[in-house]
Amino acid sequence: MSGRLLKGWRPLVVLILFFFIWEIVVKKAGIDAWLLPAPSKIIQEGIASWTSFSVHLLSTIKLGTTGFFIGITIGLLTAAILYLIPVVRESIYPLLILSQNIPVIVLAPLLVIWFGFGMLPKIIVITLVCFFPVTVAALDGFKQTAPDLKHYMRMAGATRGQLFWKLELPHALPSIFSGLKISATYSIMGAVISEWLGAKAGLGVYMTLASSAFRTDRVFVAIFAIMFLSLLFFGIIILIEKLLVRWQSKGAK
Repeated sequence: MSGRLLKGWRPLVVLILFFFIWEIVVKKAGIDAWLLPAPSKIIQEGIASWTSFSVHLLSTIKLGTTGFFIGITIGLLTAAILYLIPVVRESIYPLLILSQNIPVIVLAPLLVIWFGFGMLPKIIVITLVCFFPVTVAALDGFKQTAPDLKHYMRMAGATRGQLFWKLELPHALPSIFSGLKISATYSIMGAVISEWLGAKAGLGVYMTLASSAFRTDRVFVAIFAIMFLSLLFFGIIILIEKLLVRWQSKGAK
């Protein structure tokens, strides 16, 4: 237990040391605040502008979580269809791979042209960045089910649906959660990108306004908020995984 606790503190110590060196270098070198503000300046600005900043923060959280849940739902359904229907997998899966070679930032202007400046194009952007990791992870997880277990269930008279829900899906949970962790961090990034399409509020809007006014301290406030939200979403997925996939942790001991 003490060893795990020590390992958990190591990244925090490194982070504190990094900010300490950053603070010293900025002050000793006399770097202008508009070019590179000191961490203390960023913290002060975050506290001073919290009232207005919180509106943008909540907007991004709402947008990111909505797109995340839609994306992972589509991702899981797509993975199940591709796995259960081999003909569809052979026809569609290569196209899914090719679709990931198109940068989302390139599709963003087209989505605005097709769907306007409302909520729909923003949700589509987040869905696009979230569904693919879940689809690939779930599909790989379904394939990793032990053939012997499948054989035993078939001998016991299990139907194809029972085989999927009671064996293949539970055994794919570790892989599915791996995809969920990636999608959780991507959802915040996708939300910020989508807010550049013309949103009225959000961290993407806040960063754009701050950079236009050369308020680099506010840009860093938004960056740190994005990092915190990504870590928070990641941590929530890990917590849910520990609650649902207890058999994995028991087997690892």
